[in-house]
Amino acid sequence: MKVCVFCGSSMGFDIRYREAAERLGEVLAQHDCTLYYGGGSVGLMTIIADKMLEKGKEVVGIIPKQLVSMEVAHFGVTRLIEVDSMAERKEMLINESDAIIAMPGGFGTLDELFEIIVLNQLRYTNKAVALYNTLNYYDSLVHFIDHAVSQGFIRKEHRDNIIISDNAETLMKGISDYQPLDIKKWIEDIRQESK
Repeated sequence: MKVCVFCGSSMGFDIRYREAAERLGEVLAQHDCTLYYGGGSVGLMTIIADKMLEKGKEVVGIIPKQLVSMEVAHFGVTRLIEVDSMAERKEMLINESDAIIAMPGGFGTLDELFEIIVLNQLRYTNKAVALYNTLNYYDSLVHFIDHAVSQGFIRKEHRDNIIISDNAETLMKGISDYQPLDIKKWIEDIRQESK
């Protein structure tokens, strides 16, 4: 299975973020996964890539040329693909992978996360999406999504289809059990609501 991991180019202040990245790398390796990620040699990105490489697994990094010129590319990965833009990187990461895991990260990670959620919602893709909720990092985001559900702007089934756990093994189990939603029911429901 090809798993894309979106994660921070920073380490975070708590060492447990680094430990969680290492643990996820170990679990992905145990499940014989190939890692697709943003191609960086910094932050949590490099931690998970290095762990996978240490375990003898394939690691594919996709990175914009501008970031290569800033000397943050990981040239030790199995394959490093240089692209022209952040948008091209995101599109390739999503298209090439079978499932997505978002670790703690910043604006870039959130941008990537919400793009795949929307693509799934509209059935441009049918990929499992998981939040690796290390140290409850995503609790506030999940609370906001729940609020949006309660206000009728996000459908409960779309929220429930996001796998959320602070345990890497639980995430992998959720990914293997993932079932895409039926868009016809959702579209019919919003047509009825709009009358």
